[in-house]
Amino acid sequence: MISQKAQYALRALIELAKAPAGEARQIGEIADAQGIPKKFLEQILLDLKHQGIVLSKRGKAGGYLLLRPADNISFGEVLRIVDGPLAPLPCLSRIAYRRCDGCADDSACEIRRVFARVAEASRAVLDAATIADALVDDGMLRRSAGA
Repeated sequence: MISQKAQYALRALIELAKAPAGEARQIGEIADAQGIPKKFLEQILLDLKHQGIVLSKRGKAGGYLLLRPADNISFGEVLRIVDGPLAPLPCLSRIAYRRCDGCADDSACEIRRVFARVAEASRAVLDAATIADALVDDGMLRRSAGA
């Protein structure tokens, strides 16, 4: 399962993607449109800003906007930023590998072999699905089916 914070991050990015190019959206607008608590959203957008996903603008017409096109921001990237590794087991993580408790040999672990397939399939879908896909009816389903 993904965290509530990750769901909010994805919803905020989808809301930003709906804005006309170059037009910033204020936190209050995003929060109201997506039903996200404003204080929580502030922290999420700050994290996404530090990771180069969004840009903040000051002033009367200020707010947040996407730093990159929506079709260049994948669900997998956002989930890794917010929730950390996507792997279901620590021994399958590409960015935070560690041996599972009680496991003597990764290569002989029967559980790891099955979850390795799950991890690869999940990564493939999440890294292929973009914020832009979420704006298109069944976009993620069509794109995933073709993969």
